[in-house]
Amino acid sequence: MLIRISLIIAIVAGLAAAGLGFVKVKEKITATMVERDEEQKQKEAAQKERDATKKTLKKTEEDLTTTKKTLATTVKELETQTARAEDLDKQKTDLTTQLTTAKGERDTAQQKLAAWDLIGLSPDQVKATIVDLKKTREQREAFASENKIISRKNTELQSKIEDLIGSNRDPELPVGLKGQVVAVDPKYDFVVLNIGGNQGVLERGVMLVNRRGKLIAKVRVASVTPDRSVANVLPESKQGEIMEGDQVIY
Repeated sequence: MLIRISLIIAIVAGLAAAGLGFVKVKEKITATMVERDEEQKQKEAAQKERDATKKTLKKTEEDLTTTKKTLATTVKELETQTARAEDLDKQKTDLTTQLTTAKGERDTAQQKLAAWDLIGLSPDQVKATIVDLKKTREQREAFASENKIISRKNTELQSKIEDLIGSNRDPELPVGLKGQVVAVDPKYDFVVLNIGGNQGVLERGVMLVNRRGKLIAKVRVASVTPDRSVANVLPESKQGEIMEGDQVIY
């Protein structure tokens, strides 16, 4: 009897222990399930947040692209407006310059008109006066030219007379007369010059030949044409050989 009771107690104790273990296991399973559900919720929340972040990032990238395009358009418009403003400034400056010039021309014209009013002549009278003045100037220039010719002829005649009567005085040539040697004959010691009667060269006139400021020789004119002359080299004056291109001066 005692054994049966002991067995019953042992069975009851085992059942109680098994029930207690089941309760603990159940509690652990329940806690695990709660943790799993919580982790699932957190995972789903993180997934949603990630998706939302991706959408936000995509929208931000789209906004950035749109902003870049808008900025590029704005910069281009700004450059266009700046160029237009510069063009307008240039036009303004040009117009201001033209206006100033026009005002100056107007003032000059008014001054000239006032001067003509003071003279008391009509435009036709002024034109006639200008024509007369032009004729007078032409006549004066013609007289001056004739005087030069007469003076040159007179000098030439004087030179020939002095040559005939044996004068030792060299004829005077125009002060500052310059020319160049265009040909040289070393055998007969004469040169050809690119100046003649039109420039005032006279027969027997003596001129200096120089090269870069250095005296080379003296020459005496033997014959003269309007634009050329031939001159003999004076042997006693030679300090070097004359070359084409050397300068002759009086």
